[in-house]
Amino acid sequence: MADSARTILVVDDEAEIRDLLTDLLKDAGYKSQHATTGAEALAAVAKQMPDLVMMDIKLPDQDGLAVLRQLKREHPDLEVIVMTAFGGSSSAIKAMENGAYDYVTKPFEMDDLLATLKRVFEHADMSDEVSALRLELGKSAADRERIVGSSKPMMEVFKLIGKVAGSDATVFITGESGTGKELVAEALHRSSKRNPHPLVKVSCAALPETLLETELFGHEKGSFTGAMTMRKGRFETANKGTIFLDEIGEMTLATQTKLLRILQEREFERIGSNVPIKIDIRVITATNRDLVAEVEKGRFREDLYYRLNVIHIHMPPLRERKDDIPLLVEHFLVKYRYEPESIPATITDDALARLVDYDWPGNVRELENAIERAVVLARGNPILVDHLPFNGKGKPAVSPKSLAERRTKLDEDSAELEGRRESLEEDEAADDAAAGGNGAGNGSGTLKNRVADLERQLIKEALERAGGNRTKAAEDLGIYRRLLYAKIKEYGLEE
Repeated sequence: MADSARTILVVDDEAEIRDLLTDLLKDAGYKSQHATTGAEALAAVAKQMPDLVMMDIKLPDQDGLAVLRQLKREHPDLEVIVMTAFGGSSSAIKAMENGAYDYVTKPFEMDDLLATLKRVFEHADMSDEVSALRLELGKSAADRERIVGSSKPMMEVFKLIGKVAGSDATVFITGESGTGKELVAEALHRSSKRNPHPLVKVSCAALPETLLETELFGHEKGSFTGAMTMRKGRFETANKGTIFLDEIGEMTLATQTKLLRILQEREFERIGSNVPIKIDIRVITATNRDLVAEVEKGRFREDLYYRLNVIHIHMPPLRERKDDIPLLVEHFLVKYRYEPESIPATITDDALARLVDYDWPGNVRELENAIERAVVLARGNPILVDHLPFNGKGKPAVSPKSLAERRTKLDEDSAELEGRRESLEEDEAADDAAAGGNGAGNGSGTLKNRVADLERQLIKEALERAGGNRTKAAEDLGIYRRLLYAKIKEYGLEE
C-alpha cells in the first residue's frame, strides 16, 4: 500500500485514460487529481502542489513539452512522468532531455507503471534525506572547524576554555605542530565578549623581523623606503577584539621588547612615529617550542614569558588521545566529501584500526591530510587500508622525540662548526696579511669565500628541493628559519 499522502496529478484529454488511472491509483493507495489541458495542469499545480505529475505528451491546447519545461522551470523538484503512445519516439527522448523523470507507453503494463511510481517516490525520499544532510553539513565554518574530541585530555582542555573564555586574561597555548592550537584561540574568541570584534591572526615565523614589526605595529608615511602611505598594524586592527600571535618563540628579542610594553601599558607607536596609540585588546599566543629552555638560552625574555603565561592551555599530541581518532575521522569525512553534493564517504574497520594504531607525528593536521587524500583516492567509495598514506605497520619512521633530538644535535653541530669557521677565518686573515707584501693571494680563493660559496649553493639547492618553501628548506638544512631568511638576503636569493 502506497503512502496515502502521495497525490498524483493526471493530465490527459482522454476520459478513458483518466478513469483507468484513477482506479489504478486508488487501488494502490494514491490520491489523484485531473486535468485535461496544459493550462489546467499549470493552474492545478499552482493551486496545490502534487507529489507527481503524469502527463500526456500530446495535449489539445499546447505542446506537452512546453508544459513540461514550464513546470520544471517553476518547480524544479516536481517529478513528471510523460505518457506517450509512441514508445522510443523522438518526443519521448526530448521529454527526458527536458527534465521528465521517466516515460511510459500506452497501453499501460499496470505492474510496470506501479513499479515506476514506487521508484519515483523512493528517489524523492532519498533526495529529502540528502537535502537534510546537506542542511546539517552546511553549518557555519566556525562550527565545521571546531575542536573535536571526547578523551580525558581534551575534556580538560574544553573545561579550561570554558572557564577563561569570558575573561580578558592573556592565554598561552602550547603543543606540538598540528595539534590545533589555532582552533583553541578561535574557540576562546568566539566564547568571549569580544566576539563581535575581529580576531586577528599573525604567524610570527612567516615574516622576517623587519616585516613582522611593520605587520604588528604599522608605520607612518615616509618612515622608510617604500612607505608611500600610512599603514595600520595588526594590533591596531584588532582593537576591541583579540590578537593571536602564533609561533611566538620565533619572535626576535627587539620585537619581544615592544610586545612586552603592549602587555604592560596597552599602548605602542607605529614605526616612524613617537605618538603612543592606546588599544583595548586581548592577547593569545601559541608556540611549539619549549620557551623555558629558550629563556635559559637567552633567546626569549623571561619577563615576557611570565607576562604571556597567565593562563596556560596545553594541546595534547594525537598519540596521547587515540580515543579521539574515530571522532576526528568522522569529522573529516564530512568535511572532505568527494563531491560537494555527495554524502560523506565511509571507512572500513581495518582502515580505521590502522589509523588508530598509527602514532601521528604530524598530529591532527597529518590525520586531516590523510583523510582528504584517502577520500580522493577512494573516489567516494569506502576507504580501504590501501588508500592510507603510511607503511604496512602504521608506524612513523621517526618519532617526534627523535626529531627534536636530531634538531638539537644539528643546532649544537652548527654552533661548533661556526666557531671552527671563525677560527679558521682568523688564521686565513693572518696568512693573507703575511703574504700581502709579496702579492700572494687576492682574496678570491680564501677559505671564507669558498665557505660562503658552498653555503650559498647548499641553501639554493634546499630551496629548490622545497619548491621555494622556506620553512621546509630550513628544516632540510637543520637551521632556524630566521637564520635562513638572513642568509637568503645575504646571498641575494630572494627570487
